Amino acid sequence: MSLSNEQIEHYRELFSGVPDITARRMFGALALYSDGIIFAVMTNDGTIRLKGVGGMIARFEALGMDKWVYESAGQKQSGMPYWTLPDSALDDPEEASALAREALTHLA
Repeated sequence: MSLSNEQIEHYRELFSGVPDITARRMFGALALYSDGIIFAVMTNDGTIRLKGVGGMIARFEALGMDKWVYESAGQKQSGMPYWTLPDSALDDPEEASALAREALTHLA
């Protein structure tokens, strides 16, 4: 299943407080960029994840955000540097955008 145009528009609105957003479809999912830096992905099941590296890892863990872990057929689990957006931010553009801007300070 790939993301619908309505889901994509919702996510763009959710991060409306993040400057210079562009999006690129990839593998049925969507990557969001700010000034050319990827800061979030929306997987084909509609889950949104923020990229977290460095000091953001502890911050995301403290917020109860889960790290994206996947398992390929016959492979062991692998972690990706993306964390689920907290439930409280799923319908709150101010909170979602603030978290994204904070994450971007560690990505630049």
